Amino acid sequence: MNTTSKLLLLLGSFNAALAVMLGAFGAHALKARLSEQMLAVYQTGVQYHFYHALGLLVLGLIAFHLPASSWIKWSGWLMFSGIILFSGSLYLLALSNIRWLGMITPIGGMAFILAWFMLVTAIVKG
Repeated sequence: MNTTSKLLLLLGSFNAALAVMLGAFGAHALKARLSEQMLAVYQTGVQYHFYHALGLLVLGLIAFHLPASSWIKWSGWLMFSGIILFSGSLYLLALSNIRWLGMITPIGGMAFILAWFMLVTAIVKG
């Protein structure tokens, strides 16, 4: 297995497990502590975290077949960055109610969008 494929599969599987744990934490430990609005913000973070953890796994499988593709590598790093920026900012916003954290969320969203378009480019060029 090539290095990129292995790294993306590790990041994807770790983040999938983390998304499940954070989702369970939100559903059980935070349900009584957060307002309905902040719980929805938190759950949006979990939802996108999990989607993009699966995306990292898909990228890892594709990287196995396109090991020389820098588009796949960049897509993976943008997807991982998006998890940190998008989901991370929503987790922190929900838990701290610090409103300016919401300004970070769209940067993570843009990272997600760019990651998916880089995957498109990798497939077209592949």
